[in-house]
Amino acid sequence: MVFYRKYRPQKIEELDSKEVREKLYNVLESSSVPHAFLFTGSKGLGKTSTARIVAKVLNCEKKTKGIEPCNKCEQCVSITNGTNMDILEIDGASNRGIDEIRDLREKVKLSPMSATRKVYIIDEVHMLTTEAFNALLKTLEEPPSHVVFILCTTEPHKVPGTIISRCLRIQFKRATEEELVRSFGKIIKKENLEAEEDALRLIANLSDGSFRDGAKILEEIVTLAKNKKITKELVEKNYSIASTQYQIAQMIKSLEEKDTKGGLGIVAKLASEGVEMGYFMQGLIETLHNSLLFKAGVEFSEDNSVLVMDNSKLEIGEIKRLIELLAKAKSELKYAVLPQLPLELVIVEWCSVAVGADHTSSVRGPVAPSSRPTSSVASPLRSLDGTPSSRATPRLDIKKETINIVQQGISNYSEHDALWTALVDKVKTYNHSIAGVLRGCSIKSYDGKKLLLQTNFKFHKDKLSEVKTEEVLENALRGITKKNVKIEIELKNR
Repeated sequence: MVFYRKYRPQKIEELDSKEVREKLYNVLESSSVPHAFLFTGSKGLGKTSTARIVAKVLNCEKKTKGIEPCNKCEQCVSITNGTNMDILEIDGASNRGIDEIRDLREKVKLSPMSATRKVYIIDEVHMLTTEAFNALLKTLEEPPSHVVFILCTTEPHKVPGTIISRCLRIQFKRATEEELVRSFGKIIKKENLEAEEDALRLIANLSDGSFRDGAKILEEIVTLAKNKKITKELVEKNYSIASTQYQIAQMIKSLEEKDTKGGLGIVAKLASEGVEMGYFMQGLIETLHNSLLFKAGVEFSEDNSVLVMDNSKLEIGEIKRLIELLAKAKSELKYAVLPQLPLELVIVEWCSVAVGADHTSSVRGPVAPSSRPTSSVASPLRSLDGTPSSRATPRLDIKKETINIVQQGISNYSEHDALWTALVDKVKTYNHSIAGVLRGCSIKSYDGKKLLLQTNFKFHKDKLSEVKTEEVLENALRGITKKNVKIEIELKNR
């Protein structure tokens, strides 16, 4: 069994978030338990696992340590195994219509078969339609005394305020590095393995604040270690971290010199090596942030995972603008057709701006006719020693060879590309998180009966191979092709 399932918390005290633990103790120890909870937070933070623990607390026959479930009685065991008939888990993405919610409204009236409380766990509740939310509203307002609802969502802004106001909301915040390292340490101990703390911290940095993603990465590293001690060097080698830091330094140099071709070449190399663009951009932003603090004379604690470019030629205003552009591009990653495209656009736009221009203005904004660059601009350049040079700036037209780099792969647009774009857009209407994972894959083959996808990452393959996820993918593909097409996922040979 994979780590994130094998070591899923089974008690409140096993939850890694101290804030969530304290809130649950306070709520569940009181004489009146809320009839509806709303768990919000990004993916992989344990919302569904916590919902199951709450179901155990409400139904455990032999509680220990106050309210903690025993995990040994019939109710606890059946909830853990997913066989309890009174604990119903509903996928909001697959049961989003008014008919499904009307059916639920009729069933909640029935008394529990064996448990004390019937618990309805609705995952990805934001995927329900407006009509479905309206149908659910009355039940949430006046539910039977034996029913408790637990709604889980990664996008609370899509849940109507009328629903939120009837629930006790518990926010699951992104895991800190310390929480992740502590979680990994528990797994390492139970597996009778050894690992350097620096290695676990590197894995935490790769996890993007997600316990589930971190556990998957740790499992990959454990497999590669082959029962040997997990070292920082092993993690760096297999996730190209040392190489990535070097590429960050090279990228900043290209941005300083406004070298479009050099910057795009670095991105192309990163993409070919399978480096995760979000991780690279995060490191780039953190490095620029440290440079900003250094130039402003602010002290900061150095982190071994982040470079300190204290000799950067960029001015404070330039660094500020670059951070703004990169932060915006990073937020656009999950919607990008090509994962490297947002960063490439930042490089092209940044390097196209006249040297010495006012970087406090929007690089992306429209250019007034009177301010459009002519064939040459007499703007000062910086020489290698940092002093202004009187040489005129060369023509600002982007070289033809640079454009070819940006457009590589686009000129050979094929039916596969069209199918891919349509599939990602269609899946996004069902589930944004699945669409985000899907963007990290590519089509290897499609013959009308089977679609074979490839991915660089095992945890992407695992996610897309889940039964519920496969159903979403096949439903989306059926809507596009009007045929029943089988989907298979495979790992690329690295």
